[in-house]
Amino acid sequence: MPHGEDDELERSLLEVRDLIETTVALHRSRSRQERLITVLPQDYDLVLNHAQQLIAGAGRSIDIVHARARASDEQVPRTERELIYDAGDDVTVRLLASPELVDEDFAREQLGRDRPVAIRVTRMPPLQALIADRTAALVVAHSAAGRRASLIRVPEVMHTLATLFDNVWAQAVPAGERIVFGDRDRAVLARRILGALHASVTDEVAARELGISVRTYRRHVADVMALLGASSRFQAGVRAAELGLLPPANRPGPPRKGPLASS
Repeated sequence: MPHGEDDELERSLLEVRDLIETTVALHRSRSRQERLITVLPQDYDLVLNHAQQLIAGAGRSIDIVHARARASDEQVPRTERELIYDAGDDVTVRLLASPELVDEDFAREQLGRDRPVAIRVTRMPPLQALIADRTAALVVAHSAAGRRASLIRVPEVMHTLATLFDNVWAQAVPAGERIVFGDRDRAVLARRILGALHASVTDEVAARELGISVRTYRRHVADVMALLGASSRFQAGVRAAELGLLPPANRPGPPRKGPLASS
């Protein structure tokens, strides 16, 4: 996605977050609005309970923004992925995720399903939302004051959220098969190859670092380019950056110390 569109997306998401925060602040004391906005305690399992209710009650559509990254020390009996499968057979499910939070195992599961979850990838600020039938949403907004989860049924906010989702979805990159490199070992190898391409490492140096022959390395490069739908090595690097597929050391940040970084 071009840099200008990234900036516009970030502004739009921040505006939505501000709208939600302002709406909650203005209307919490009004009896009618209290029924339309519920601020939830900061308890992840409780948030999942509400998410499960929204998913189970949806009749037409479920749109999810920015899947939540669960902390390694957080113990919960369910995961968001399991909850999505509670959706009815006639419900369309779309998942819009930032590159860092794409679950490749989940994407891989969709390949064999009759009604797969549609997954697209784009960079975005940390706004998380579950929108059910475009009439109710569970929103987790992050700000300087911390993280707050709210159940929202205010029509004006719902319209803004739905419109934003559609606009971002139209510009996002489809995930599907193109981010699924196979098993984990192959995925690690693919990312290291992408890192080498992004860093303009020569085939000979990259092959030596990976412990394979130059001929095998070039075959892997061709396979990775095909998976990304890229017609050149440069295009493969750009595509990998868009999808967040580069190993951490190849993403924007301090200079790398060596010709290749392991994942």
